[in-house]
Amino acid sequence: MPDAKDLKDFPMQVSIETTEGLGRRMTVQVPAERVEQEIERRLKDMAGRMKMDGFRPGKVPVKMVRKQYGEHVRQEVVNELLRQTYSDALKEQDLRPAGAPQVTPKQDESGQDLIYEASFEVLPQIEITGIEQIKVERPQVEVTDADVDNVLDRLRQQHADYEEVDRPAAQGDRVEIDFHGTVDGEEFQGNKAEDAAIIIGAGQLPEDFEQALVGAAAGTELTVEHTFPEGGDSPVAGKTAAFQVSVKRVEQANLPELDDAFAARLGVESGLNDLRDAVRANLENERDQAVRQRVKRQVMDQLAELNPVELPKSLIDGEIQALREQSGGASEGDMPETERDAYEEIARRRVQLGLLVNELVRSQQIQLDKERMMRELRQMAAQSGQDPNEALQQYAQNRRMMESLEASIIEEQAVDWLLEQVQTEERGMSFDELLNRDGNVS
Repeated sequence: MPDAKDLKDFPMQVSIETTEGLGRRMTVQVPAERVEQEIERRLKDMAGRMKMDGFRPGKVPVKMVRKQYGEHVRQEVVNELLRQTYSDALKEQDLRPAGAPQVTPKQDESGQDLIYEASFEVLPQIEITGIEQIKVERPQVEVTDADVDNVLDRLRQQHADYEEVDRPAAQGDRVEIDFHGTVDGEEFQGNKAEDAAIIIGAGQLPEDFEQALVGAAAGTELTVEHTFPEGGDSPVAGKTAAFQVSVKRVEQANLPELDDAFAARLGVESGLNDLRDAVRANLENERDQAVRQRVKRQVMDQLAELNPVELPKSLIDGEIQALREQSGGASEGDMPETERDAYEEIARRRVQLGLLVNELVRSQQIQLDKERMMRELRQMAAQSGQDPNEALQQYAQNRRMMESLEASIIEEQAVDWLLEQVQTEERGMSFDELLNRDGNVS
């Protein structure tokens, strides 16, 4: 075996082929000398440390070690060279893969060059333009006494006492019902219940179902028809169900007085005024978050519209799978086409925005604001109800969670940078208008 040489004495050969779109097929050829030198080095190292009957420690012949462990060492070396040379080849060719490669060995025999193919997608080249064209409407919202009163009214309703009444049901009453529904005479999942307590107008059941209960007294039997929304994978989507409903009891709500005793009941021992202050503070925090989400949605929508990007299929597939798991679906296995279609639009938006944000972070050299991250960690710790120091330590040890948090903070910093560049117009609106779901989704 020749003397050990430097890696530059065994240069690998790399060729790149564009397959389709962002797809690349990279062929890497590693000289046999490099493979064999590393195998020999490891075998000698093993021989110097191995104990074997009949030989003094460190005096085991290399040929005996090779005979017993040579194939295992070779496979170990080849696997490590695959990882190392793949990374080196990407740097050499200035390629940025979008995901893990599919590696196919083409030649892997003793004494011959190691040859393999790596198939992968690359990240698209992105040059962000049009930021100066973005126009954002920033809501200006004052939390009013009426907004506070609305919350207190809802709290009173949530803590109401109910008493049975001998009259037809009205809005806000609680009715106890049995129901049994069929679609075209067939049963379906969730089609029946007994002793269900429904507050009319609370949204526990579809609105048309709840409103059909208005005017029904205890002992009433009625039929309620409800048409399920189109779309999704539900077998009853778009179909009309007929529900046989029995009204068993009607109860009216008796609301607690809005006083210091009610405040104490909610855990505010210092009285009603402090409860109102706490409600106002919560509403102001909710307002600030809603304003942030609305302006973020606007700036991100326009950024995406102005900067179309060719999206790697592997990233879309990964995002679809993540969405599926978040919604309680299987983490593995084939996905029905209808289910994939339901996730794909959201996945494509997330991937596009992720690529654009990453490019902003890179081009504007945005660095992680560690103080901001610590504030977020402290807030998470406070919300968990744990000892703050203990909670912070647990979060810090969870690398996956920390990486997710870091990515979230960096994204918010990128949004901050964007909002400093774009045109902003302020518009006054009410708290209820701000929370309209059409404009409050990020």
